[in-house]
Amino acid sequence: MLKRALISVFDKEGILDLAKFLVNRGVEVISTGGTYRHLKENNIPVTEVNEVTGFDEILDGRVKTLHPIIHGGILAIRENPKHMETIQNKGIEPIDMVVVNLYPFFEKVKEDLEFEEKVEFIDIGGPTMIRAASKNFKDVIVLTDTKDYKNVMEQIETNGDVDYNTRKRLAGKVFNLMSAYDAAISNFLLEDEEYPEYLSLSYKKSMDLRYGENSHQSAAYYTATNGTGAINNFEILNGKQLSYNNIKDMDIAWKTVWEFDEIACCGLKHNTPCGVAIGDNVYDVYEKAYSCDPVSIFGGIVAVNSKVDKKTAEKMAEIFLEIVIAPDYDEDALEVLKQKKNLRVIKCNIKPEDKFNLAKVDGGILVQSEDTLFAEKMEVVTEKKPSKEELRDLEFAMKVCKYVKSNAIVVAKDGMATGIGGGQVNRIWAATEALERAKNGGVLASDAFFPFDDVVTEAAKWGIKAIIQPGGSVRDEDSIKACNENNIAMVFTGIRHFKH
Repeated sequence: MLKRALISVFDKEGILDLAKFLVNRGVEVISTGGTYRHLKENNIPVTEVNEVTGFDEILDGRVKTLHPIIHGGILAIRENPKHMETIQNKGIEPIDMVVVNLYPFFEKVKEDLEFEEKVEFIDIGGPTMIRAASKNFKDVIVLTDTKDYKNVMEQIETNGDVDYNTRKRLAGKVFNLMSAYDAAISNFLLEDEEYPEYLSLSYKKSMDLRYGENSHQSAAYYTATNGTGAINNFEILNGKQLSYNNIKDMDIAWKTVWEFDEIACCGLKHNTPCGVAIGDNVYDVYEKAYSCDPVSIFGGIVAVNSKVDKKTAEKMAEIFLEIVIAPDYDEDALEVLKQKKNLRVIKCNIKPEDKFNLAKVDGGILVQSEDTLFAEKMEVVTEKKPSKEELRDLEFAMKVCKYVKSNAIVVAKDGMATGIGGGQVNRIWAATEALERAKNGGVLASDAFFPFDDVVTEAAKWGIKAIIQPGGSVRDEDSIKACNENNIAMVFTGIRHFKH
């Protein structure tokens, strides 16, 4: 039977109802600082912790519940006679419920505060109490989530107590919370250490998803507790709930368009670009991106890095799209897009911010820095030099290559991708695929070096004028020779852009 509860909460939501409920059942409530004053001001009988411990708060409130009288009352095992004899001899009364939520470090670490100010939001007393209560969950009910108050009150109302499974679940929630809380603090303090000894992740569930990549797979979406990242900060203006595949595709499409300073558009399907273009206005770049592969873009995702106007929205609405994502929309453009009730219209004002990329393998996680470096050099290795226009298209094509599954080949002309080939186990297959789609010359980019001269030979058949690739093959001279024989310019970057 509950006799004593300790309440110390930063988030006061629902706490008055819970405290009144406990007091009405004869439970003594003890509390600290702001929570004590809040309960007192609302005429709820409450005892301040320092009256229990006989020790005033010190160090600006850093030390108030860190006391044997508090932790002895929490940690004593009720069925252990020695424990109960010890606390009785020490004048310690058991604490049967601990209601604590933590200083808002998750929120404060995002704010524009000085480092020392953020440090002050690292909670010490709260985590210590809830960890202690969780360890002794059979005897102590621990509440850290306001959403659990109602269930606990209902169980006490009905049964006079809280069942074992609920107690265990509430204790598990504490350590689940603390793992994320501690990870957030660790990442904050180790921000300059690229790969620390332990990988600490701090993510909170943002939404349950209907299913994963396929309907028989379960899924959920978790977002970083520090609030960073474009796909952590978007607004759904229209359409159905996002799916697992939608979120993955949004990420790549958004990263693709923000490779460019110019207005850019990316059409994407199955997590790889099917059309990309840059230009002077949104309508033109959408039309050019669409024209690269008007078949694949159907049912896909379109991202643009500029405001969408009505004319462009009307053009987008002519086909079935899953998602349109942009920084903003004209009101009349939004009206057009909202007429398609299932179309997800996403507003996002944040550029991609990820510094690291994670991939799960069975039993481990691979961590790498994001692929942000474009080139180490721009070295012309052929007799023919690319024109300014060709060089611009070469840079454009290589930036697109970064987001196409390897092996990746991109053919481009006049600021648009005209043919994209990717995901092939053989580079010549990817090249043939891209060249056959393009059909009109232009320039060609490859995410990795040419092991043979076959890509150059194939490119020459389709009128390619310039090629960009990392270089570094033991047979580079074969490709250079083939370029010279076919009057093709070739540029080496020294940087590979595999995307597996």
